Amino acid sequence: MVLIKLVLLAALAMTAFAANSLLCRMALVDTDIDPASFTFWRLTSGALMLTFLVVMRNQKPLQEGNMASAIALFVYAAGFSFAYISMTTGAGALLLFGAVQVTMISWGLFKGERMSTLQWGGFLLALVGLILLLLPNAAVPQLSSALMMLAAGIAWGVYSLKGKGAKFPIEATAGNFIRSTPLALVLLVIFWPGGEFHAEGMAYAVASGAIASALGYALWYSILVHIAAIKAATLQLSVPVLAVFAGWLFLDETVTLRIILSSLAVIGGVAMVIWVKKAAG
Repeated sequence: MVLIKLVLLAALAMTAFAANSLLCRMALVDTDIDPASFTFWRLTSGALMLTFLVVMRNQKPLQEGNMASAIALFVYAAGFSFAYISMTTGAGALLLFGAVQVTMISWGLFKGERMSTLQWGGFLLALVGLILLLLPNAAVPQLSSALMMLAAGIAWGVYSLKGKGAKFPIEATAGNFIRSTPLALVLLVIFWPGGEFHAEGMAYAVASGAIASALGYALWYSILVHIAAIKAATLQLSVPVLAVFAGWLFLDETVTLRIILSSLAVIGGVAMVIWVKKAAG
């Protein structure tokens, strides 16, 4: 029963991550909001939502979390928003989650985690599925955008790794969001001359921050204490697949046979890493 609950919670968290990609693309492409404003409203609304949840639990909003995690959260959110201005969804997702995998798996191996031959096979199968899904549709991104998305992926990997030690995930997430908002405000001020207020874009940012980010990240923090870094990294390979199907549902993007096959490869590969036991010895 506990395992089933963990799987369901993980599915919800991955859905929230995919929703962030969808909301960001819709805001930056279909509205006039700029990436600095999107980042600010996303983090601020997330901080407000989490503060409300913490207060309702009779806790203090800043009693958990730390500045290092807040900086990692800010770098991820800002890099994510700015990178998506000049790259396709596929290229961005591939760079983002590729960087996450390298960061978390490298740390896991450094700390002594090991994968069996079948688990490595599952990880490679998931990567092949991602490449099949994303590369044929990905325009070559600008170097600056690629570097920003890579930085965002590394920052998210660091944030996830630091979250593994959180005893109180909701309070920790709240503290991190609150500490990140001044950084987002500085970013907004720096880019203010080029910023434009747009109600629809702000609504997307608030939905991303208060729901997909605040609630999704708190949920992710609560799951991380139960799974190894390597499995946590591989689990996130499913997010680009979910994002593709979200684009099909909400943006009328075509789902081809290639998309279906690559999705099966990613999901199957993730399942192999999570469920296959490490070989003895």
